[in-house]
Amino acid sequence: MSRPRFLPDNFTLMLVCTVILASLVPAYGQGATLFKGITTLAVAALFFLHGARLSRESIVAGALHWRLHLMVLASTFVLFPLLGLALRPLLGPLVGPALYVGVLYLCVLPSTVQSSIAMVSIARGNIPAAVCSASASTLLGIFITPMLVGLLVATQGSAVAAGGLEAIGRILLQLFVPFVSGHLLRPWIGGWVKQRAKLLKVVDQGSILLVVYTAFSAAVIEGLWHHVSWTELGGLLVICAVLLALALGLTAWSARRLGFSEEDRITMMFCGSKKSLASGVPMANVLFAASAVGAILLPIMLFHQMQLMVCSVLAQRYARRAMAREAAQAALPAAAQPQDAVSR
Repeated sequence: MSRPRFLPDNFTLMLVCTVILASLVPAYGQGATLFKGITTLAVAALFFLHGARLSRESIVAGALHWRLHLMVLASTFVLFPLLGLALRPLLGPLVGPALYVGVLYLCVLPSTVQSSIAMVSIARGNIPAAVCSASASTLLGIFITPMLVGLLVATQGSAVAAGGLEAIGRILLQLFVPFVSGHLLRPWIGGWVKQRAKLLKVVDQGSILLVVYTAFSAAVIEGLWHHVSWTELGGLLVICAVLLALALGLTAWSARRLGFSEEDRITMMFCGSKKSLASGVPMANVLFAASAVGAILLPIMLFHQMQLMVCSVLAQRYARRAMAREAAQAALPAAAQPQDAVSR
């Protein structure tokens, strides 16, 4: 029996089920600690496997791809804040001034790391460049985000030095150490990892599902469904959808206009359109009064879930397109196949 065309792919359905599960049965207390630990291990495993899979040449090429990194940073710290300011007269009345401060805060946050790279991997994009771009965005965001908050939003202060060092240490331990460890072991395990593409896909998708469950559980426990009225919640959903659509559309359009390859366009679109809930929560606790943090974080909570679900659909679409190309290429006679295929 064929699959109905209107039915989303399995991964999207799993995301929806994960959000429903987190809403009905959120992880709290020791359960939340357990899931947080499992999520950390899954993300570390993801980076370890990518490090073992990628060649030294592809990693160096990704790190030196400065035009792509510059565009991702420009999208994260220039395009988003400009969109937030430009849309304020039009979309601000949907939620009121207090909640729109949270929208502006969302616009100045750095990009995600784990989910951006996982999405780029699923979509067959430039993974080494994604690792560099997303990580640089998070590290620079420790310093850039408070400055932008000071320019766009009235704050009670912007002391972030202690949290910044802690965040840098977390990124190094959770992401770079596993990635480098996997790459150093590549001569011994690289072939084994490349032969098990399904394992990498399971870890990619599993890490995203765990991030969604733990993040949404925390949001539900913090009173996600009680902080605002249903009307304001609907307005926030509209604002988040408009911001995400514009970011995805503008990054894809500009990458195409600048002549980037499809792999680079995928990386720019997914890394340049995301915002980090993991960075947003601790920074908000430092930058804003405690009484305002709940409302400030609500837009990023909603945007975080929306970006994961929308980008997962896009990633699956890119993956199907890549598999169709590979199948068509395999069907060609050997003499007609391209000779400059790049090893990934």
